[in-house]
Amino acid sequence: MNPIDVEIDTLIPHRRPLRLIDEILSVDEDSAMSAASINRQWPLLTDGAVNPIVLIELVAQTAAALGGLKKKKGAAVGGGLIVGIKSANFFIDEIPLNSRIITRSTTRLLLDNFKEITGVARINDAVIAEIALQSVSY
Repeated sequence: MNPIDVEIDTLIPHRRPLRLIDEILSVDEDSAMSAASINRQWPLLTDGAVNPIVLIELVAQTAAALGGLKKKKGAAVGGGLIVGIKSANFFIDEIPLNSRIITRSTTRLLLDNFKEITGVARINDAVIAEIALQSVSY
């Protein structure tokens, strides 16, 4: 899969070290896939591994990148704020340094400015998390 040639800093408000995604791998109408590799600057890094709770942020940043790409293409898309974590199921206790995580986030409009974001994070073929977030657009 070839990454989409776009500067991620133009899509989302996050900057290093809090910008976690490294590449946008694919995009369709309502979902995006990103790649991120854990390095020493990541939040929640302890003893060579990160807590999987950081995957919530990966799902949110991947969804934000989707919105940023839509806005670049002329869609009337504003920013958004996460207002709730509907569910977060982690299937790993810690994620080792240098792991490459592939995250797919899908957005679905529930009401005028209220969305549900669902995400799946993987390392290789193993699902390491399934997450559902709620956001409000501004």
